[in-house]
Amino acid sequence: MIAVVFPQNTGAMTVTRLPLFALCLGYFLVILDVTVVTVAAPAIGADLRAPVTGLQWVFDGYTLTFAALLLFCGGLNDRLGGKVVFLAGLAVFTLASAGCGLAPSTGMLIGARLVQGIGAAAMVPSSLALLRHAYSDQTARARAFGVWGMIAGIAAGAGPVLGGVLVSTLGWRSVFVVNLPVGLLGLLLTARFVPAPPPAGRSRRLDVPAQLTGALCLTGLTWALIEAGARGWTSPVVLAGFGLFLLALAGFLFLEATGPEPMLPLDLFAVSSFRASAAVGLLLNLGFYGLLFVLPLYLQQIRQFTAMMTGLAMLPMALMPMISSPLGGRLAARTGPRLPMAIGLLLGGIGLLAWLPTGPGSSYWALIAPMMLTGFGIGFTMPAATSAILEAVPAARAGIASAVFILARQTGSAVGVAVVGTAVTGGVLTGLRTGALLGGLGFLTAMVITLTALRPGTRVSGAPVQGPVGAEQQ
Repeated sequence: MIAVVFPQNTGAMTVTRLPLFALCLGYFLVILDVTVVTVAAPAIGADLRAPVTGLQWVFDGYTLTFAALLLFCGGLNDRLGGKVVFLAGLAVFTLASAGCGLAPSTGMLIGARLVQGIGAAAMVPSSLALLRHAYSDQTARARAFGVWGMIAGIAAGAGPVLGGVLVSTLGWRSVFVVNLPVGLLGLLLTARFVPAPPPAGRSRRLDVPAQLTGALCLTGLTWALIEAGARGWTSPVVLAGFGLFLLALAGFLFLEATGPEPMLPLDLFAVSSFRASAAVGLLLNLGFYGLLFVLPLYLQQIRQFTAMMTGLAMLPMALMPMISSPLGGRLAARTGPRLPMAIGLLLGGIGLLAWLPTGPGSSYWALIAPMMLTGFGIGFTMPAATSAILEAVPAARAGIASAVFILARQTGSAVGVAVVGTAVTGGVLTGLRTGALLGGLGFLTAMVITLTALRPGTRVSGAPVQGPVGAEQQ
């Protein structure tokens, strides 16, 4: 982790670090709960008798509400103030975690995961705004954002390992219960040590109609893709989901194009580098999280690994972003984002396609290179992709650019898990190979987009970005 170095002899050094620590606790939980569930999925399925479709909703219910409410919660942050929104989000997330741990059925677990996603959507935009206010010095602020960004890699890497340990020793419910003490500590530290910036006031209205159509758009698409595995692609329910997606998408675009204060200004997408960076974020998570969903199923159901063994077996992939993310950030600072994005996407694409020959008898040692390449590629790409989307907009629009990038990534996660999970209904190996092919082609497509739509040689201003969203929020 990158240390935040503040001036010496301040007499309050410990206190000045506490806002960063408090906010990073909440962000750690948000990212952890994306990956920790993957290793627990087989145990959840066995205990609650959940079909693959149910496990997809356990994963995607969280990312769905997280993605759908990001822009809306960004508006709440401006209107109510970041501290109020962050505390409310962390409280909702912590209570929902308790609900997940106590859930007696798959339906109740999915419902609690949906509520968890609401809390996550409230926390992420407000945490960046609070960091910006807490550290007025530009150098300290840049380092604080670097630490905040690195938390994503640490949490994502810790998820499978921690999940394996907890499931093997305390059962699958413990992967949610562990959030309670961390969440309570985060609430206490945030309330006590994080300064509250004044709310921006009511200068901008909350675009509720656009929020509703946007949420319906993402829900319809995710619903159709998940249910297609169990019901078939021509099922009326699946076709209705696709129909809802198309109608809601048309309504959202109309509202944003004609509204006086759009939640998502569509003119941003007129800039090719902005469009390209958003597309890269979507394709990155679509490929990576699709594989992340099916890999524990392969290791536990096909290879007969225990949950503990599965978490440890995934460690080579989990550790790579912690190593490659700082390297990608440094290269982006020297050369601009185009080169590290292209390199990372190429390596990640090769790593994903290398899973295609995997079978029931494949040696574990043959899986290490694909895992390392996949993990290294996504970590190397992400800081540069974040820098690219922020460079594409004026400073006053950095906040909405960050939100769009997070939204694109979470949408990619939801769609990737939905598609790969649907393929798993035809067999775990079918799902694994579908995920490898989909992810590999997605990464290579993103590389082509990077090389054709981003200008070479554009330098990143300021310190290297060290995570998924390491930029100042407006």
